Formats: sequence, structure tokens, C-alpha cells
Amino acid sequence: MTGLVVAMDGPSGSGKSSASRGVARALGLRYLDTGAMYRAITWWMLQRGVDLSDQEAIAVRALEPVLTIGTDPDAPSVAVDGTDAAGPIRTTEVTAAVSAVSAVPEVRRRLVAEQREIIGAGGIVVEGRDIGTVVAPDAPVKIYLTASADARALRRTAELAGTTVQAQKAAMARRDSLDSTRKADPLAMAADAVELDTTALNLDEVVAEILRLIKEKT
Repeated sequence: MTGLVVAMDGPSGSGKSSASRGVARALGLRYLDTGAMYRAITWWMLQRGVDLSDQEAIAVRALEPVLTIGTDPDAPSVAVDGTDAAGPIRTTEVTAAVSAVSAVPEVRRRLVAEQREIIGAGGIVVEGRDIGTVVAPDAPVKIYLTASADARALRRTAELAGTTVQAQKAAMARRDSLDSTRKADPLAMAADAVELDTTALNLDEVVAEILRLIKEKT
């Protein structure tokens, strides 16, 4: 398993993060949350008052922040310019803005290059929205997680304080639309990925099914 790369894609609330960490933990692999990297850039831009409706303004500053990403599935971490940003990048403000930042080609080029460097020789489970199609198209195992809109909204509401299922359902629909229609590396399932609907499955069942698929593929 030391050279294995598992590409995990799918929309928000499909269970990517929990499942990816569970699989990495079970197989003794590293774990990379590429979404956290886009969130970190977004948080940095917001902190500095960059106009996120202006793609050129984002592009000009895309290379400035220094990201440090941890790959321990039991304690994933992200720091920006040496400051722990694991908490701040999960705010509703960042969530609402991250699609705009991640749509900028200069941001994507920078982060895809860094993601590929982290993936390196393998031994890693990588989650995101373009892993199987762009970041690691040669990954031997590609999984695309899905779930119903209601199930995804319920899961996200349970994670966040001060929100409602309807609000999360609307926010996810907006983000799905933005992510799947952007010109640069849109959210899409790789042709050779296995689609796994997690609507009716608990976390242990999802992890078990992914482990079965990995064994089958490798």
C-alpha cells in the first residue's frame, strides 16, 4: 500500500472527509484534504480585504500565502503563513466565498502543483473535487461519493452551529452549481471512477465498502 493513491471526489456533504480519513487510518496511509487548501487561500484573501468578485485581484495575489498542510488522518492540519487556520477556514464566510476563489485558474494551477508534490510517491488518500480528473488522473483507485440533497444538508447542519437544513440545502445547491460549471477543472466524476451513494450508509459502512473496492482494484 505504500505507493497507493486513492482519489476521492464528490460534492459537499457526501462524506468525503470522514470516509477518506477512515480509509487512510485503516490502511496506514497519509491523508490530504485539497479543499482545505482552497479554503486556506480564501481565508487569507478575506483577511486582506481582497475583492473576491474580481478574478484578476485574486490572481495577482494567488502566490503570496504560504501553506503548510499536515497529512496525518488523525490530526490533519493547515497553517497559513505560520498561523494555524484549521478553525477559521471552516467558517460560513469562507464556505460562501471558496467557490469564487477556487474558480480562478491561477489559484488552481498553484494548488494543483502543490497537491501533486504532496502526493509524491503515493501512500495517500486524497479528497477533493477534481482529484480523479485533474490532480491524480492516473490514481489506480478512484471513488466518487454522492448522497441525496437532503442527506447532505442534514450532515452539514449537524456539523455547523446556527444553521438550518434548508439553509444548507440552498447553500450546497449554489456551490454545486458554481463548482460544476466553472471553466477551470469543474467538479466531475472521472470516467473510470466508481460511484458510491452514501445516502443510506453510515460511516463504518462507507469505509468498509471503499476498502472492499480498494482490495478489488489492487
